[in-house]
Amino acid sequence: MIVQSACFVTSAPTVASCPASTWPEIAFAGRSNVGKSSLVNILLNRKGLVRTSSTPGRTQMLNFFAVDDALHFVDLPGYGFAKAPRAVRERWQPMVRGYLGGRTNLKAVVWLLDARREPSDEDLEFLDWLEEAGRPTIPVVTKVDKLSRNELARHLNAIARVTGLDRELFTPFSAVTRQGRDEIWERIEAALQVE
Repeated sequence: MIVQSACFVTSAPTVASCPASTWPEIAFAGRSNVGKSSLVNILLNRKGLVRTSSTPGRTQMLNFFAVDDALHFVDLPGYGFAKAPRAVRERWQPMVRGYLGGRTNLKAVVWLLDARREPSDEDLEFLDWLEEAGRPTIPVVTKVDKLSRNELARHLNAIARVTGLDRELFTPFSAVTRQGRDEIWERIEAALQVE
């Protein structure tokens, strides 16, 4: 997909403060430092639109981006080892679960996992939330350029086994080589077609 325009809209600290919009939404979720910001920037062909950080837990609100005046990308707070104040971390779970369960125009969630790591308890808990909310999920395995082809195959098998998902559902992605960008867009566009 060729993106004509993309811009930051707002950061919502609660579900109630999300934009009152009828545009379909695609959310991006994953462990802190898994590469969500890099993926969104590459999908939108914009350098630095979504702020990347080496500090885990930088995203603490629901961040909305307008795409071609027709679609919202929503960057969800990362989970896991975020170095955020405890009070902030404790707000994340109800905020994110409330968004997943209650946002009617949410069409799919792009769920990111690090190719180099076995899914954590937090990853599996988030997968439970997605299934509980009945949200279509687009699983993406990031940082694949850091592994050899054989290592990647072995790690994908392990990730599929731990999550209980079919290996073919996972799209390998690299922010360095842009591998997987077109396939992820195809899956997003397919999710947008479903009524």
